[in-house]
Amino acid sequence: MHRVEKAVIMARGLGTRMRSEDGSARLDQGQSSVADAGVKAMIPIGRPFLDYVLSALADAGYSRACLVIGPEHGLIRDYYEVESPPGRIGVDFAIQEKPLGTADAVLAAESFVGGDLFLLLNSDNYYPPETLAAMGRLDRSGIALFERDALVASGNIPEERVLKFAVAQTGPDGFLERIIEKPSADAVRELGLPVLVSMNCWVFSPAIFEACRSVRPSARGELELTDAVQFALKVLGEPIRALTFRGSVLDLSSRSDIAPVAEKLKNIHPNP
Repeated sequence: MHRVEKAVIMARGLGTRMRSEDGSARLDQGQSSVADAGVKAMIPIGRPFLDYVLSALADAGYSRACLVIGPEHGLIRDYYEVESPPGRIGVDFAIQEKPLGTADAVLAAESFVGGDLFLLLNSDNYYPPETLAAMGRLDRSGIALFERDALVASGNIPEERVLKFAVAQTGPDGFLERIIEKPSADAVRELGLPVLVSMNCWVFSPAIFEACRSVRPSARGELELTDAVQFALKVLGEPIRALTFRGSVLDLSSRSDIAPVAEKLKNIHPNP
């Protein structure tokens, strides 16, 4: 039974890595222009990368998506409101006025969510529709966790990058106990195998908004979603079910990712 109808897509990022020059990256003129602007979600791979994300959501049974964007992101808004409105999934917009962090991005979508469960995901990752569908069947908050070895083996994410990704500790009851950002090798060894990585694919209840309002800026000056999750777990007592997957997630973080992501998506024809 599909219980989650709404998805929130965080598309406000500054795209710092994408804007960085990379002489080894093979980009056409359109890709280079969008990469210069740092709008990762709109990198053209035949169609804008975000079309693939929205199409996967539609395939997985979601009916509405909210794009969290900045006030300067007219490129995204014009495309989905005027040039190419999706036919299978409704698209709303929420404005995150300043790039204050992922917890702040979630708060920007509060009026869209209302009192419903919702899926949260990144705009620069392509998640398998099967993963998104499984998340949509949850009746409570949850996190999609991916086995680290499988991410490296079947996706486009190099090992040196995935080693920096947040890992999760789960309990014997199948619920999340904590998220460890930028884990040390010792911390990973203590968790045992398989190493479970968070790729920022969540189902949340509206309790997450109280948690996001309660966190303080991290050491890097941002309001972090992982801190809000820890608050929800420890202070609010919000249980978060952990679903584990061995599938790949495509990561469009930098210019060098564009060609391998395009290769992985070449047989997918998005129809959002």
